[in-house]
Amino acid sequence: MDPTRAHELIEGEHERIKELLAYSAGQRAADLEAAADARTSVFDSATPLAQELLDDAVAEQLSARLAALDRAGERLRAGTHGVSLLSGRPIPDERLEADPAAELLVDEVGRDGIAK
Repeated sequence: MDPTRAHELIEGEHERIKELLAYSAGQRAADLEAAADARTSVFDSATPLAQELLDDAVAEQLSARLAALDRAGERLRAGTHGVSLLSGRPIPDERLEADPAAELLVDEVGRDGIAK
């Protein structure tokens, strides 16, 4: 893949994930504020906890995605972007277009998302 195109894809995805993280943080703050609102007449104490756990899981996944994109940027600067970390074989451009942070070939990834 052309390094300029790879850089555009990585940076575009990085910005999109940062926006999602900011939105998620805003939603979490709004949820906590609503839960603390004493004017709420019906209150289920499990609901805020369940929402907080969900918010934490979403934030964790988004943070992991940012880390993967950061690693992709490092590989791009090192000249190794687009090469499988497992086999050293080239990752097809189509895969990199779909996931600019791809570290493995499709056939190297198991059902659980972990390298075979």
